[in-house]
Amino acid sequence: MNRYHRRCCRSPGWSAFMAGTVLPRALDGIDLGPRVLELGPGYGASTRPLAARARSLTVLEHDPLLAARLRAELGSVRVVHGDATSMGFGAGSFSAVVCFTMLHHLPGAAAQDRLFAEAARVLRPGGVFAGTDSRPSLRWRLIHLGDTCTPIDPGTLPGRLEAAGFTRVAVDADERLVRFVAYTPGTEGEARPGVAA
Repeated sequence: MNRYHRRCCRSPGWSAFMAGTVLPRALDGIDLGPRVLELGPGYGASTRPLAARARSLTVLEHDPLLAARLRAELGSVRVVHGDATSMGFGAGSFSAVVCFTMLHHLPGAAAQDRLFAEAARVLRPGGVFAGTDSRPSLRWRLIHLGDTCTPIDPGTLPGRLEAAGFTRVAVDADERLVRFVAYTPGTEGEARPGVAA
């Protein structure tokens, strides 16, 4: 990320937006279960409010400096330095995998698809994969100048999640956010509500 983008992501305003808008919208009506994995928490704007609602939270952060910072700041959260496209966790390790406004930081659709497949692998049967990503706008593109930036197309996202092994996929979008929820095959999540397609 460029310097301005980093400053935005660690600002109080961004933290308030994540806690007050993004997480409630992404997780409304979703039971995360006992073991939650967050992918790409960055500066932890989503991790702090998520830790308050998750019984057990692990985060996987690619940037070693940000992982060390989160580890020092959030003692109740297990922080792991690693790659979300090739996770070191065993199959079926988590009841929920979540990510918030981080998918566009991956270097292409193929990397995003590897992340989706890995999320499906580390989820137990009936586990939920949920989250959001940003919709492109002029301001958003200016913030990302010089960054790795691969926007998510809400029109193709359902098929991509199904190709990764998910069922009961639902995606909705507005001018600012794409929201998605999908389940691994099994009975664990069958009664859980999702979002309207």
